Amino acid sequence: MFRDRSEYKPAPDYKLAPFRFGRLEGDRYIATNDVGEYVVLSREDLVAFAGRKLSPEHPTYKALKSKHFLFDDRSRVALDLLALKYRTRAEHLAWFTGLHIFVVTLRCDHSCQYCQVSRQAEGRANFDMSREHADRALEFTFRSPSPTIKVEFQGGESLLNFELIRYIVERASELNKEHEKDLQFVIATNLSRLSDDILSFCREHRIILSTSLDGPADLHNAQRPVRGGNSHQTTVEAIRRARRALGPDSVSALMTTTQASLGRVEEIIDEYVRQDFHSIFLRNLSPYGFAVRQRESRKYSVEDWVEFYKRGLAHILKLNGQGYPLREEFTSILLQKMFSPRGSRYVDLQSPAGIGIGAIVYNYDGAVYASDEGRMLAEMGDHSFRLGHLARDSYETIMTSETLLSHLSDTMPEGAPMCSDCPFLPYCGADPVFHRATLGDAVGHKAFSAFCKKQMAVLRHVIGLLENNAQARATLLGWV
Repeated sequence: MFRDRSEYKPAPDYKLAPFRFGRLEGDRYIATNDVGEYVVLSREDLVAFAGRKLSPEHPTYKALKSKHFLFDDRSRVALDLLALKYRTRAEHLAWFTGLHIFVVTLRCDHSCQYCQVSRQAEGRANFDMSREHADRALEFTFRSPSPTIKVEFQGGESLLNFELIRYIVERASELNKEHEKDLQFVIATNLSRLSDDILSFCREHRIILSTSLDGPADLHNAQRPVRGGNSHQTTVEAIRRARRALGPDSVSALMTTTQASLGRVEEIIDEYVRQDFHSIFLRNLSPYGFAVRQRESRKYSVEDWVEFYKRGLAHILKLNGQGYPLREEFTSILLQKMFSPRGSRYVDLQSPAGIGIGAIVYNYDGAVYASDEGRMLAEMGDHSFRLGHLARDSYETIMTSETLLSHLSDTMPEGAPMCSDCPFLPYCGADPVFHRATLGDAVGHKAFSAFCKKQMAVLRHVIGLLENNAQARATLLGWV
């Protein structure tokens, strides 16, 4: 006896595009592709999809097809769209170095125990950058093919060498009449030396200020002591003066998480609200400089910071729900990598790493480093990320050096053990300096990597909020 023809359905006919998958919780899995698209699906659906047995009528089939995980006879254009998205996300590599960091001095008037740059005493002028090195660094800066150039001044306390900053800004502005770049300036400063003259200069040249605010007065003062003064009061008063002179969006702030911060994340966030900030970066401590010598970086674990982050993000989402717009910057960077066509150009999460090709550092002594963390590592005696010297090496020699090329080769996660199969690969990038500092080599053993633990924990948490909390999803997507 033959069954009716309607009972027979052809087997699904589709091809799989490259993807990775991993478990979230229970029987829920995440699948990601090379352009950062993701789908959360059950184990049953994952097995059916991978075995090419998922019905075209299934809702999961439609989600996977729309995000280019599969293509069938009705969607051959999907492969071309996938290639276009991949090219779009990688196009920043052709732009080359956009961020140029000038370390104008290592001198500083603060005594932060977690200082990552091995500051020097105020009076030690031999730790200032010379005008000759500044000129040579500017020559390198304008050799970059990037249409956008950001010049960032760092220290120590950069304003202790403001006359050199003035010279570099004026000289760069003059050079840019020929090069016609989108030229931007940022001064990283604790604001203690912010004068009316400096504010007037910043207004004239549209300079942005970046400072540090670790939380309420008692916490900030304990972590960022300054001789004979209240560093918190000095900072918040300078922030207000800068906003009056330069505009409400002229000052950004960063906090650093120490052991003393761990139980106070809500208070820290509330301090940012009190000071009328609308973004905060819940930044963990990095293993460089005095942070290592004073053992500050060992006083809490990745798990401690992740719990701090989760509580902080919950508080931020609550504030948004109450009508105060506040964005957590690390989360925002990850969301850009997940949902923005171009991903994020945040240097520390690039693939290959942003060292050299995303950012480059001209140190006070003329040494050139592949990243800011690379020069911090050098102050600890490890010169693995030193590319050359302004007085001795050409731009071509530095940018094609074996040091840079070998590190870039090492920082392609697609070929790294444990990274190549990880579903979070499109969102992680690589941090070779961190792995060199903590595990002894630029690649590191991912099973022991604090970087990996942090990334995976944060991404699992954020994806959980996106999938399970409609109000949180609406707020988070608003940060992209």
